[in-house]
Amino acid sequence: MSSDPLLNNPILTDDVRSRIMSDPAALLEDKDIMRALVAANEKTMGGNIVDLRGIAMERLEARLDRLEDTHRNVIAAAYENLAGTNQINRAILRMMDATQFEPFLRDLRGEVSDILRVDAVRLVLESAVPDADPVVSRLGDVLSVAVPGFVRDYITHGRAAPSLQVTLRQVSPDDTTIFGDKAGFIHSEACMQLNLGEGRLPGMLIFGAEDPHQFTPQQGTDLLTFFAGVFERLMRRWLS
Repeated sequence: MSSDPLLNNPILTDDVRSRIMSDPAALLEDKDIMRALVAANEKTMGGNIVDLRGIAMERLEARLDRLEDTHRNVIAAAYENLAGTNQINRAILRMMDATQFEPFLRDLRGEVSDILRVDAVRLVLESAVPDADPVVSRLGDVLSVAVPGFVRDYITHGRAAPSLQVTLRQVSPDDTTIFGDKAGFIHSEACMQLNLGEGRLPGMLIFGAEDPHQFTPQQGTDLLTFFAGVFERLMRRWLS
Protein backbone atom coordinates (compact mmCIF):
# COMPACT_ATOMS: atom_id res chain seq x y z
CA MET A 1 0.00 0.00 0.00
CA SER A 2 1.31 3.44 -0.87
CA SER A 3 2.50 5.68 1.98
CA ASP A 4 1.55 8.85 0.06
CA PRO A 5 -1.13 10.55 2.20
CA LEU A 6 -2.70 12.09 -0.89
CA LEU A 7 -3.16 8.75 -2.54
CA ASN A 8 -4.54 7.23 0.71
CA ASN A 9 -7.05 10.07 1.16
CA PRO A 10 -10.50 8.67 0.26
CA ILE A 11 -11.62 12.18 -0.83
CA LEU A 12 -8.96 12.33 -3.55
CA THR A 13 -10.20 9.52 -5.70
CA ASP A 14 -8.63 8.89 -9.09
CA ASP A 15 -11.53 10.73 -10.73
CA VAL A 16 -11.16 13.81 -8.50
CA ARG A 17 -7.38 13.87 -8.92
CA SER A 18 -7.63 13.56 -12.69
CA ARG A 19 -10.15 16.43 -12.86
CA ILE A 20 -7.88 18.64 -10.72
CA MET A 21 -4.83 17.78 -12.79
CA SER A 22 -6.66 18.42 -16.05
CA ASP A 23 -7.82 21.92 -14.99
CA PRO A 24 -5.82 23.24 -11.98
CA ALA A 25 -6.73 26.85 -12.90
CA ALA A 26 -10.30 26.18 -11.78
CA LEU A 27 -9.06 25.78 -8.20
CA LEU A 28 -6.99 28.95 -8.38
CA GLU A 29 -10.05 30.97 -9.49
CA ASP A 30 -12.18 29.73 -6.58
CA LYS A 31 -11.53 32.14 -3.67
CA ASP A 32 -13.21 29.93 -1.07
CA ILE A 33 -11.10 26.88 -1.95
CA MET A 34 -7.89 28.91 -2.04
CA ARG A 35 -8.69 30.47 1.33
CA ALA A 36 -9.29 27.02 2.82
CA LEU A 37 -6.01 25.72 1.38
CA VAL A 38 -4.07 28.67 2.79
CA ALA A 39 -5.68 28.18 6.21
CA ALA A 40 -4.81 24.48 6.16
CA ASN A 41 -1.23 25.32 5.21
CA GLU A 42 -0.95 27.75 8.14
CA LYS A 43 -2.15 25.04 10.54
CA THR A 44 0.55 22.64 9.39
CA MET A 45 3.25 25.28 9.95
CA GLY A 46 2.25 25.94 13.56
CA GLY A 47 1.34 29.12 15.37
CA ASN A 48 4.90 30.49 15.70
CA ILE A 49 5.54 30.82 11.96
CA VAL A 50 4.38 33.86 10.04
CA ASP A 51 3.27 33.03 6.51
CA LEU A 52 4.06 36.16 4.53
CA ARG A 53 2.46 34.73 1.44
CA GLY A 54 -0.79 34.15 3.33
CA ILE A 55 -0.74 37.71 4.69
CA ALA A 56 -0.07 39.10 1.23
CA MET A 57 -2.90 37.03 -0.19
CA GLU A 58 -5.33 38.31 2.47
CA ARG A 59 -4.37 41.87 1.69
CA LEU A 60 -4.79 41.31 -2.03
CA GLU A 61 -8.20 39.76 -1.44
CA ALA A 62 -9.25 42.72 0.71
CA ARG A 63 -8.03 45.12 -1.97
CA LEU A 64 -9.88 43.16 -4.66
CA ASP A 65 -13.08 43.27 -2.60
CA ARG A 66 -12.75 47.05 -2.25
CA LEU A 67 -12.16 47.45 -5.96
CA GLU A 68 -15.21 45.33 -6.75
CA ASP A 69 -17.34 47.41 -4.36
CA THR A 70 -16.07 50.61 -5.97
CA HIS A 71 -16.80 49.21 -9.42
CA ARG A 72 -20.37 48.32 -8.42
CA ASN A 73 -20.88 51.75 -6.84
CA VAL A 74 -19.61 53.54 -9.96
CA ILE A 75 -21.95 51.53 -12.19
CA ALA A 76 -24.89 52.15 -9.86
CA ALA A 77 -24.14 55.89 -9.78
CA ALA A 78 -23.90 55.98 -13.58
CA TYR A 79 -27.29 54.29 -13.97
CA GLU A 80 -28.81 56.61 -11.35
CA ASN A 81 -27.40 59.67 -13.10
CA LEU A 82 -28.73 58.46 -16.45
CA ALA A 83 -32.18 57.88 -14.97
CA GLY A 84 -32.12 61.36 -13.41
CA THR A 85 -31.10 62.93 -16.72
CA ASN A 86 -33.98 61.19 -18.48
CA GLN A 87 -36.43 62.45 -15.84
CA ILE A 88 -35.23 66.04 -16.19
CA ASN A 89 -35.39 65.88 -19.98
CA ARG A 90 -38.94 64.50 -19.95
CA ALA A 91 -40.08 67.16 -17.47
CA ILE A 92 -38.56 69.94 -19.57
CA LEU A 93 -40.24 68.66 -22.75
CA ARG A 94 -43.56 68.57 -20.89
CA MET A 95 -43.16 72.18 -19.75
CA MET A 96 -42.32 73.29 -23.29
CA ASP A 97 -45.58 71.79 -24.57
CA ALA A 98 -47.67 74.42 -22.74
CA THR A 99 -49.13 77.17 -24.93
CA GLN A 100 -50.70 79.22 -22.10
CA PHE A 101 -49.40 80.38 -18.72
CA GLU A 102 -52.04 78.78 -16.50
CA PRO A 103 -51.71 75.29 -18.04
CA PHE A 104 -47.93 75.73 -17.75
CA LEU A 105 -48.26 76.26 -13.99
CA ARG A 106 -50.88 73.53 -13.53
CA ASP A 107 -48.50 71.07 -15.17
CA LEU A 108 -45.96 71.86 -12.43
CA ARG A 109 -48.19 70.30 -9.81
CA GLY A 110 -49.42 67.64 -12.24
CA GLU A 111 -47.41 65.81 -14.87
CA VAL A 112 -44.11 67.57 -14.20
CA SER A 113 -44.15 66.64 -10.50
CA ASP A 114 -45.19 63.07 -11.43
CA ILE A 115 -42.28 62.75 -13.86
CA LEU A 116 -39.81 64.07 -11.30
CA ARG A 117 -41.41 61.99 -8.50
CA VAL A 118 -41.77 64.87 -6.08
CA ASP A 119 -44.71 65.26 -3.71
CA ALA A 120 -45.17 69.04 -3.87
CA VAL A 121 -44.16 71.95 -6.12
CA ARG A 122 -44.29 75.65 -5.30
CA LEU A 123 -43.39 78.70 -7.38
CA VAL A 124 -42.72 81.86 -5.35
CA LEU A 125 -42.53 85.28 -7.08
CA GLU A 126 -41.38 88.35 -5.22
CA SER A 127 -43.40 91.53 -5.72
CA ALA A 128 -43.04 95.07 -4.35
CA VAL A 129 -46.81 95.59 -4.29
CA PRO A 130 -49.72 93.30 -3.35
CA ASP A 131 -50.74 91.35 -6.43
CA ALA A 132 -54.47 91.27 -7.13
CA ASP A 133 -54.05 89.18 -10.29
CA PRO A 134 -56.81 86.55 -10.29
CA VAL A 135 -54.33 84.03 -11.66
CA VAL A 136 -52.60 84.00 -8.25
CA SER A 137 -55.82 83.14 -6.43
CA ARG A 138 -56.77 80.47 -8.96
CA LEU A 139 -53.37 78.82 -8.74
CA GLY A 140 -52.78 79.32 -5.04
CA ASP A 141 -51.77 75.69 -4.53
CA VAL A 142 -48.74 76.12 -6.78
CA LEU A 143 -48.11 79.87 -7.08
CA SER A 144 -47.62 82.47 -4.34
CA VAL A 145 -46.40 86.06 -4.15
CA ALA A 146 -43.93 87.21 -1.47
CA VAL A 147 -42.32 90.45 -0.34
CA PRO A 148 -38.92 91.49 -1.73
CA GLY A 149 -36.05 89.65 -0.06
CA PHE A 150 -38.16 86.62 0.86
CA VAL A 151 -36.34 84.23 -1.48
CA ARG A 152 -32.88 84.92 -0.08
CA ASP A 153 -34.11 84.89 3.52
CA TYR A 154 -35.88 81.56 3.02
CA ILE A 155 -32.88 79.89 1.39
CA THR A 156 -30.32 81.18 3.90
CA HIS A 157 -32.66 81.19 6.95
CA GLY A 158 -31.88 84.88 7.34
CA ARG A 159 -28.15 84.31 7.82
CA ALA A 160 -25.41 86.28 6.06
CA ALA A 161 -24.48 83.31 3.93
CA PRO A 162 -24.06 82.93 0.17
CA SER A 163 -27.31 82.14 -1.61
CA LEU A 164 -26.73 79.23 -3.97
CA GLN A 165 -28.89 78.71 -7.04
CA VAL A 166 -29.84 75.22 -5.83
CA THR A 167 -30.11 74.27 -2.15
CA LEU A 168 -30.96 70.72 -1.02
CA ARG A 169 -31.90 70.09 2.61
CA GLN A 170 -34.18 68.43 5.10
CA VAL A 171 -37.03 70.51 6.50
CA SER A 172 -39.20 70.53 9.57
CA PRO A 173 -42.81 69.46 8.91
CA ASP A 174 -43.89 72.23 11.30
CA ASP A 175 -42.80 74.96 8.86
CA THR A 176 -45.90 75.84 6.80
CA THR A 177 -44.35 78.90 5.12
CA ILE A 178 -44.16 77.31 1.68
CA PHE A 179 -46.16 74.10 1.58
CA GLY A 180 -49.08 75.13 3.80
CA ASP A 181 -51.35 72.20 4.66
CA LYS A 182 -48.95 69.77 2.95
CA ALA A 183 -46.08 70.80 5.21
CA GLY A 184 -46.74 67.96 7.66
CA PHE A 185 -45.83 65.45 4.94
CA ILE A 186 -42.77 67.23 3.53
CA HIS A 187 -39.39 66.26 5.03
CA SER A 188 -36.88 67.42 2.37
CA GLU A 189 -36.83 70.10 -0.29
CA ALA A 190 -34.92 71.43 -3.28
CA CYS A 191 -34.91 75.25 -3.49
CA MET A 192 -34.05 76.71 -6.91
CA GLN A 193 -33.43 80.44 -7.09
CA LEU A 194 -34.69 82.00 -10.33
CA ASN A 195 -33.31 84.98 -12.21
CA LEU A 196 -36.37 86.34 -14.05
CA GLY A 197 -34.55 88.97 -16.04
CA GLU A 198 -33.37 92.55 -15.77
CA GLY A 199 -35.68 94.81 -13.82
CA ARG A 200 -37.57 91.93 -12.19
CA LEU A 201 -37.35 90.63 -8.65
CA PRO A 202 -36.11 87.06 -8.19
CA GLY A 203 -38.30 84.02 -7.85
CA MET A 204 -37.95 80.55 -6.39
CA LEU A 205 -39.09 77.10 -7.47
CA ILE A 206 -39.29 74.50 -4.69
CA PHE A 207 -39.70 70.73 -4.88
CA GLY A 208 -40.88 69.00 -1.70
CA ALA A 209 -40.59 65.30 -0.89
CA GLU A 210 -41.95 63.08 1.86
CA ASP A 211 -38.71 61.10 1.84
CA PRO A 212 -36.20 62.95 4.10
CA HIS A 213 -33.34 61.53 2.01
CA GLN A 214 -34.63 62.50 -1.44
CA PHE A 215 -32.94 65.91 -1.20
CA THR A 216 -29.80 66.15 0.95
CA PRO A 217 -26.80 68.53 0.89
CA GLN A 218 -24.48 65.65 -0.06
CA GLN A 219 -26.17 65.17 -3.45
CA GLY A 220 -25.04 66.76 -6.69
CA THR A 221 -27.04 69.68 -8.07
CA ASP A 222 -26.01 69.71 -11.75
CA LEU A 223 -29.31 68.35 -13.08
CA LEU A 224 -31.46 70.63 -10.94
CA THR A 225 -29.27 73.61 -11.87
CA PHE A 226 -29.91 72.82 -15.53
CA PHE A 227 -33.64 72.40 -14.87
CA ALA A 228 -33.76 75.74 -13.02
CA GLY A 229 -31.95 77.43 -15.92
CA VAL A 230 -34.52 76.16 -18.40
CA PHE A 231 -37.43 77.02 -16.11
CA GLU A 232 -36.32 80.62 -15.51
CA ARG A 233 -35.97 81.17 -19.26
CA LEU A 234 -39.48 79.86 -19.83
CA MET A 235 -40.74 82.17 -17.07
CA ARG A 236 -39.06 85.18 -18.69
CA ARG A 237 -40.94 84.37 -21.89
CA TRP A 238 -44.27 84.17 -20.06
CA LEU A 239 -43.68 87.32 -17.99
CA SER A 240 -42.72 89.33 -21.06
